[in-house]
Amino acid sequence: MAITTAYRARSDALPLRSFKTKGRHSAIAGMGVYAPEKVVTNFDLERVMETSDKWITERTGIRKRHFAEPGTTTLELATKAASSALDAAGITAADLDMILVGTSSPDGPFPSIACRIQDELNAPGAVAWDMLAACTSFIYALSTADSYIATERADNVLVIGAEVLSRMLDYSNRGTAVIFGDGAGAAVLKPAPDGAGFLSWCLGSDGRGYEQVTCGNKQVGAYAAKEPNPIIDMQGPDVFKFAVDIFIRQAHEVADAAEIAMDEIDLWVPHQANFRIIDAAARRIGLPLDKVAVNIDEYGNTSSASIPLALEEAVRKGRVKKGDNVLLAGFGSGLTWGATLLKWI
Repeated sequence: MAITTAYRARSDALPLRSFKTKGRHSAIAGMGVYAPEKVVTNFDLERVMETSDKWITERTGIRKRHFAEPGTTTLELATKAASSALDAAGITAADLDMILVGTSSPDGPFPSIACRIQDELNAPGAVAWDMLAACTSFIYALSTADSYIATERADNVLVIGAEVLSRMLDYSNRGTAVIFGDGAGAAVLKPAPDGAGFLSWCLGSDGRGYEQVTCGNKQVGAYAAKEPNPIIDMQGPDVFKFAVDIFIRQAHEVADAAEIAMDEIDLWVPHQANFRIIDAAARRIGLPLDKVAVNIDEYGNTSSASIPLALEEAVRKGRVKKGDNVLLAGFGSGLTWGATLLKWI
């Protein structure tokens, strides 16, 4: 079933579900990130495909991205980010109750990267699994972690977004090959005081839009078709319109659920898909760019890793302080979307 009209227009006919956090609140106690050393600039891409630095920068805001060396696993990136997050949170892997990994580029269908990370970190017994919601995966995983902490089924949860998307690019398609990069970001969630931590959520999906962003044979599926190298494909204009609309709507949803006015938001950390999307949504939400975390120029679109990469950078640079209201928001293939509003501890 192909979708066309719904996403060539707007997303405002879609029902959005938002809710206020109940039970024990959770918060981010520490973060870690990792990006491969290899940097690929727009000028590098000019030499291997029909494109230019000007074309890429004007349409996406991207100037460079990080690529893993051939043979590098998503596990490697995820483990490095996870280790840094544990150090920042002041806990050891043995303290973890759960490990959740959001990724669109696992090293294989199974076992999960989360289980392999559990072994790498030496966290025996911690429940571990992967989550696939494309670029929204990190938000979905945060929501799951928050739910487990809220119901006192977990105290320490490691959430990771990690991608090696460079192995899924076709350099004859400049609409996608110039966009994506590799990287990983991780966060440790722990119980927070009432009134702090994650305050509200807005999560949803609409499978009618599954053909808007794909990787692999659309009709049969990459595995069924025995595709050796699934390639990312995207309906750019339709995704652009959907993204701007869903960013705006879910921002208002989580703010309303948390009973916080839009002008009380101190920082918005959006999924780093395209600077033009971020800029258009910010203007319509009413947030100046000095209240928006943007690092797509450095990393490109790293899918599930983009939000933690941008948030960690903002925290490290002092743009987030205790008591700040921070909005995280993503959208992705599926189509999926997710946002949360948290008060920083």
